[in-house]
Amino acid sequence: MTTHEPNAFALTVDLATFTIRDGVFSVLLVQRGAEPFRGRWALPGGFVEPDESVESAAWRELVAETGMPRFPGHLEQLRTYGDAGRDPRMRVVSVAHVAFAPDLPDPTAGAAATAARWWPVEDLEEVPLAFDHAEILTDAIERVRSKLEYTTLATRFVTEPFSLKDLYRVYQAVWDFAPSLPSFRRKVLSTNGFVVPVTTPGSADPVLLYRRGSADVLQPAMLRSAPDESDERE
Repeated sequence: MTTHEPNAFALTVDLATFTIRDGVFSVLLVQRGAEPFRGRWALPGGFVEPDESVESAAWRELVAETGMPRFPGHLEQLRTYGDAGRDPRMRVVSVAHVAFAPDLPDPTAGAAATAARWWPVEDLEEVPLAFDHAEILTDAIERVRSKLEYTTLATRFVTEPFSLKDLYRVYQAVWDFAPSLPSFRRKVLSTNGFVVPVTTPGSADPVLLYRRGSADVLQPAMLRSAPDESDERE
């Protein structure tokens, strides 16, 4: 039996954090203050400690690099990235995560970063990114956009209570086009548990505000399509 000395190997996390700022779908990036890729923009992230979970490491690195407090939004694993050569220091495998929440604050660069800021997703093609973070971001953006098709997670981009117009603007920002408003309203209001009306005791006014319902999945999905096609796809 042939034995081999283990190669240098590390496990890291990267976190693609999204919010909507002034109606613009935006992602949080940090500017690296050290090599490799010093001066380039990157997703917040870092090495997983031996005694912590991957999810705990993701939150810890987010706080350390951006000053962003842990928020009660949505967090999920995206996928694992482990191509040889993705990090020039050693063989590094990264577990990437996607997170999003409404009204996230301005970040503050931590010790490992020279700057931290929200970038409009539409501007990312002009931003040189470190490592393979352009690939991770492409996958993360598509994950969020597709989630809005078949889940109710759009409600995680707005604070409660919210109006249907608030929710509609989420789809408009994330999908980068305006879906058919009548079809959108019918879909949201006809899906049991998508939203729940907020009523004011003793008020004779019609219900205008909602909170998140208990439903998780949209069946059938609300597919991305040009506005004139949306009615045909319902």
